[in-house]
Amino acid sequence: MRIGIFGGSFDPVHTEHIRLAQEAVTCLALDTLFIMPAHTPPHKKGKLLSSDTDRLRLCELAFANVKNTQISDYEMQKGGTSYTFETCEYFRSLYKDAEIFWLVGTDMLRDFPTWKNPERILQSVTLAVCARNEKEGWLALEQAAFETRFHKKFAVVSYNGADVSSTKIRVLAGAGMDITTYVGEKCAAYICEKGLYAIPNADKALALEKESRREHSIRVAEAAAKRAPLLGVSERNAIAAALFHDCAKNLEADSPLLDGFTPPTAWGDVPPAVLHQFAGAYVAENVLGVTDTDILNAIRYHTSARENMSALEKLVFLADMIEDGRSYEGVEALRALFYEPIKGEDGLDKCLRKALYETVLHLQKKGGRIYPLTQKAYEYYR
Repeated sequence: MRIGIFGGSFDPVHTEHIRLAQEAVTCLALDTLFIMPAHTPPHKKGKLLSSDTDRLRLCELAFANVKNTQISDYEMQKGGTSYTFETCEYFRSLYKDAEIFWLVGTDMLRDFPTWKNPERILQSVTLAVCARNEKEGWLALEQAAFETRFHKKFAVVSYNGADVSSTKIRVLAGAGMDITTYVGEKCAAYICEKGLYAIPNADKALALEKESRREHSIRVAEAAAKRAPLLGVSERNAIAAALFHDCAKNLEADSPLLDGFTPPTAWGDVPPAVLHQFAGAYVAENVLGVTDTDILNAIRYHTSARENMSALEKLVFLADMIEDGRSYEGVEALRALFYEPIKGEDGLDKCLRKALYETVLHLQKKGGRIYPLTQKAYEYYR
């Protein structure tokens, strides 16, 4: 008997999960592939998952007609933190004579030596690596390194799928966009009915922007959401602040939405390039109903920055600068710093220092005015 185990957060499950499962069943000649939503994955601590009930139901809907798959609620029923070695030993105790495969991506393969008790995992199962978008020659290199470290080989599932992530889907759902293409009709309807990732009035905020600006805001939200968990920032707040951050960018000065708005005077005249951050916070609070102070401040200072920013403020300020659509000299270096896996509230400070330095240097070279808030932020973080 040949068994596979495909674990993950599945928050939400999407079409590429289904395609990967189908490929695994075929490539590994599996009699059964268990789809196993995790209760609390160790690498997702600090990130609020959708409820076990909702994620399990989404998996049931998504895999209902996928041959040789079975949904397992073992880790959810077990509760606590889900460690792979414990799950593997449990399945080995149930299927003593079976060949069991544990599905991982190439990113997880490279991280495997850091997992808890990796040797015990390999005593119970064989890793099955789902390769996607890897460079030619990767297999020989990774297989050699793995065999040297663990004295065992891994299996390979050939899989060339689309670039889809659950994070992207949560962002799009939060923005009120149609996610049917990514999750299928039944899962999309369930997510919409339950409001699983909904952010009130985010769609209205985006409707105030031109199409290119909306696309930018979506990309900022994706970048912020990817980085939020390691910083201890609520992913939901990160997505919300990013989706609202440019809501006043395309408004005319005489827009009725800005009735009652007065630019701050504490730091002198506000340059046109900076004004929309203050107007955006005003619209978000007074028109769109945003009440969270940290989210409002992330909108309010996303262009200028300021001294002593919160982790969310830093996150949105930098995500705005490095989102994937940005193309300017030095952006790749800044992007690399942004995604450095440094934990904690100050995890972006190195990136922030460089961003502020480059901003001030750019303005000085242009002979442009440096807004006092930006100068103060540069001096504070320098």
